Amino acid sequence: MSPLDHGGAAAPSLTFADVEAAAGRIAGAVLRTPMLVSDAVSRATGCRVHLKLDNLQATGAFKERGAANRIALLTPAEKAAGVIAMSAGNHAQAVARHASLAGIRAIIVMPQFTPATKVVRTEGWGAQVVLHGETLAEAAAHAHALARAEGLTFIHPYDDPGVIAGQGTVALEMLADAAEQLDALVFPVGGGGLLAGCATAAAALRPGLPVFGVEVEGYPAMAQRLAGLPVNVGGPTIAEGIAVRDVGELPLAQLRLLRTEVLVVPERAVEQAIALLAEGAKVVAEGAGAAGVAALLAFPERFAGKAVGTVVCGGNIDSRVLANVLLRNLLRDGRILRVHLAIPDRPGVLADIAGRVAAVGGNIIEVEHKRLFASPSVKDAELELMIEVRDAAQGNAIIAALEAADYVVRRG
Repeated sequence: MSPLDHGGAAAPSLTFADVEAAAGRIAGAVLRTPMLVSDAVSRATGCRVHLKLDNLQATGAFKERGAANRIALLTPAEKAAGVIAMSAGNHAQAVARHASLAGIRAIIVMPQFTPATKVVRTEGWGAQVVLHGETLAEAAAHAHALARAEGLTFIHPYDDPGVIAGQGTVALEMLADAAEQLDALVFPVGGGGLLAGCATAAAALRPGLPVFGVEVEGYPAMAQRLAGLPVNVGGPTIAEGIAVRDVGELPLAQLRLLRTEVLVVPERAVEQAIALLAEGAKVVAEGAGAAGVAALLAFPERFAGKAVGTVVCGGNIDSRVLANVLLRNLLRDGRILRVHLAIPDRPGVLADIAGRVAAVGGNIIEVEHKRLFASPSVKDAELELMIEVRDAAQGNAIIAALEAADYVVRRG
């Protein structure tokens, strides 16, 4: 009998039978999400991209798979006592939801400064939320202390064989549902549970199929561990869902066994992937959820002309953050032009500039006119414009039209 059947002791390695069994347990409790080919993403990346849309899960992320399977493995005594988890993200809602569906008490420990929206959503699934500590590490220590004191089963977000097996059902479904034979699979990596489970399934179903993990450059912990290097991570990232310092030991061992490669992508590629998914595929992805597409953008030579499957593993992105990403991408693509002009402070100048911009087809969306202190002369003023354009070529044409009228223009 597999150690997974006991929901307890760690197994030295995961088997495909464990993933298959997990698929049976979670059927009906977790959505079998669709997989589709995105023409827009395929054109942008130079490969044929199949997107597995696990952002459509009830809680907006793939984490439900592992939580549902782990809770299904609880003994009657464990169910009676209840479960506890530590998370400030998708794992919290996943455990809360599936404990509620099973009629089991659930406590979720979150750091004290967790955004109120995440607390409310987790409580909305029926869990008791305990706010403790200033960091995830402090919250985790408190969760383990509560588990010991109250006899609760701790459900780890990625270093648990039952959770890993549940996450592996993503690849099982992808390989069953792909409309064509895939040449590679790409999965985001945080603690490693998703990649380890999916690599295990792929190795059994398609021996020799390349499977890649993806980390963001500020948090390449799994790549460093696989290479035998000390872990050096940190800094802000939009991919907070995979911003992990301490990867799971069980996933690490499995990925070493399967010789799985992990790619490291720059922060900018993740932002570009979020924007590409939103604008091109009409899919909302959080930073971690877009990491697979980011790898296709960052390493085009690795995937050129191939049929590649990747998972949009989460869609829980703050609306303000998404808006900022889209605006930053418009600036990078040259579809928003920002210019500063030193102009004479006399009647009609603003109208003249607006007319010249309009004549080339630009649309002024923001104006800042500084008269009192920005200019070295009281006879001059400084004007900052944000202009919507079709592309960089139209932006250049607008600048040329302004300079032809002797305005001093500086991009900003």
